[in-house]
Amino acid sequence: MRVLVVGASGAIGRRLIPQLAERGHQVTGTSRSAANAGQLRSLGAEPAVLDVLDAGAVRATVAAARPDAIIYQATALSGQGYSRNMDRAFGPTNELRTTGTDNLLAAAREQGGPRFIAQSFAPFRYAHAGGPVKDENDPVLADPPPSTRQMFAAMAHIDQAVTAAGGIALRYGGFYGEEDAIVRAVRKRQMPLLGDGGGMMSFIHLEDAAAATVLALDADGPAIFNVTDDEPAPMRDWLPALAAAVGAKPPHHLPVWVGSLFMGKSLPMMTEARGASNAKAKKELGWTLRYPSWRQGFAAVYGG
Repeated sequence: MRVLVVGASGAIGRRLIPQLAERGHQVTGTSRSAANAGQLRSLGAEPAVLDVLDAGAVRATVAAARPDAIIYQATALSGQGYSRNMDRAFGPTNELRTTGTDNLLAAAREQGGPRFIAQSFAPFRYAHAGGPVKDENDPVLADPPPSTRQMFAAMAHIDQAVTAAGGIALRYGGFYGEEDAIVRAVRKRQMPLLGDGGGMMSFIHLEDAAAATVLALDADGPAIFNVTDDEPAPMRDWLPALAAAVGAKPPHHLPVWVGSLFMGKSLPMMTEARGASNAKAKKELGWTLRYPSWRQGFAAVYGG
């Protein structure tokens, strides 16, 4: 296929391009900066500069690429520090997930409706009721904490707009595979273990996320897939393991009432979150993970 990867210089995009090229796809990769052109070309893509918030530029880029498929991976999270106010931290990314998605879908319609795959997110989103692990048919939080409402609305927009257009939304787990805000916070002991540490998290190695994305090109939409590893885990398990893997001291352990003083209504995000099942993606995409669990992945990535 001719595949247009929007946001190709990001953490997923840099891993997507070689995997797409290896399977014989012709890749055009966009970035907001011309400085990334050399890197994208070396990975196997024809580079293009694009601000996805510019609707006219999006139409022109999509028309020039004539893609059989568009993979949307743009975020504004590179270099971002760890923050407890998700709406503030994710503000620019929320705009990419709403306006950017709409611009790309409109341009895709003008070009006859190529396959469309977009980055969504699984952790923290499923309703805090019932069992600890949820699948794509389970409801998401209807009333997220005040400091996360814009972020949740932006992710819901991707899911709804993309599937309404017949596309595929990939609800990725928490990425790992390179130094990021969470790892930096763990190194500095800025991420405490709260209460009994029972809040669930689902992770995914960046290479495994890219592999699932490539396989999704052959899937029929509309569809939503959780792209997570095999072991959703409570914070009391994964956080100390991550600290050990990166050579940090164990995380501080705070009672819930102390956590509520600085997290307020966002506290349930850390203490009551549900995990996400990857059964659908493994079955329907024929996806095999390099790192079935964060246990092997953390050790392999950070333990060297």
